[in-house]
Amino acid sequence: MDIADLATRILAGERRALARAITLVESGRDDHRAQAVELLDALATSNRQALRIGLSGTPGVGKSTFIESFGMMLTGQGLRVAVLAVDPSSARSGGSILGDKTRMDRLSRDPNAFIRPSPSQTALGGVARRTRDAVALCEAAGFDVVLIETVGVGQSETMVAEMADLFVLLLAPAGGDELQGVKRGIMEMADLILVNKADGDLKSAATRTCADYAGALRLLRRRPQDPDGFPKAMMVSALAEEGLQTAWAEMQTLTDWRRENGHFATRRADQARHWFEEEVRLGLLARLEKDPAMRSQMAELGNAVAHGQTSVSGAVLEMLRALS
Repeated sequence: MDIADLATRILAGERRALARAITLVESGRDDHRAQAVELLDALATSNRQALRIGLSGTPGVGKSTFIESFGMMLTGQGLRVAVLAVDPSSARSGGSILGDKTRMDRLSRDPNAFIRPSPSQTALGGVARRTRDAVALCEAAGFDVVLIETVGVGQSETMVAEMADLFVLLLAPAGGDELQGVKRGIMEMADLILVNKADGDLKSAATRTCADYAGALRLLRRRPQDPDGFPKAMMVSALAEEGLQTAWAEMQTLTDWRRENGHFATRRADQARHWFEEEVRLGLLARLEKDPAMRSQMAELGNAVAHGQTSVSGAVLEMLRALS
């Protein structure tokens, strides 16, 4: 593969080159990984930036419908939109359906949009391990907004906040009592809470849910990267395409404030440091698994734990001593 040519085509905005590059960075082969690093280094000098928006929510809340309506609104304003949708992988077979394009048929046909579903594989936190690399590729290709749709696993799904400039939490009306609104974890990470399906018979329930979460947000300690009034809860209807313009205006207001006050650049620097440390940890684990002696000792200690000959903590301590 000619990496220099692929990088040139990505910088020119070629969709096929972008798709091929994402396939390359997601590959687990060692030779592909070396090529992926070379490609990412070649594109790093472009210094192109997109607004990264992470979107989370429980299954069935309407994430795909919201992304299509929201994305169509953005492309209608002349913006180029990339959607990176992470699909859950089967714990048994390891496969994924990857059917997000079928849910966004209008957006998938828009020439200013690019949709790429990816399997979560063994990664936790709602995103795939190489999602951040895919975001960097979309930025280099000249997209203005990158939407990162997570698997949708619930309150612990916070990893996407480490790769997004804005973290949007999508909720359904009447999704629980007001106690749900004061739970920590994903609530503390959200920059904007959108109560979806605020139309028809569900509008009154959506109004109550939005009020409950707005009250819960006032109980949270104000973060230094937020201006007054943020984070906030709002109502939208992806199906009726209502409230999307207002939500986009609030996202722009928050982003502009963070840029002006230096929080935007600081946050991106912290995220880069986080992913560097994460890749080092994963690299060390991969090296451990490839070492025959270490793999043999892991198997022996695993059998000892399984047969009750030693405790888990004792086996871990012995393994760490062997590594040092």
